[in-house]
Amino acid sequence: MQDMKNNIDAVTTLEPAARTATANGTGVDLQGFDAATVVIQVGTITDGTHTPTIEESDDNVTFTAVDAADLIGTLSNLANSTNQRVGYIGTKRYIRVVSTVSGATTGGVYGALVVRGHARKYPVV
Repeated sequence: MQDMKNNIDAVTTLEPAARTATANGTGVDLQGFDAATVVIQVGTITDGTHTPTIEESDDNVTFTAVDAADLIGTLSNLANSTNQRVGYIGTKRYIRVVSTVSGATTGGVYGALVVRGHARKYPVV
């Protein structure tokens, strides 16, 4: 059996929480890894529209939306207990999840991870 545990690393970008407002996740550094997948874990969505997007950055300060061509898969508005995942194949060093929320009173409960994979054995020069 292949060892997956030692070939991936999961980092929280958006802390699990009840959300009623738009939230920016924390930038996750992809340096030293050749692959990344964003996983959004969804609990209960009571009301409102919760739209996740992925942003990228060279410096962990200025983020822009990831072009669809740099994603494997798509994200849609969050729904009760329906997890989502999308692969990132862009070239930026940092990525994060942004959740844009509208029309929420009680909101929804969810969080997001970036699963980094294929750690490089030697530093890139």
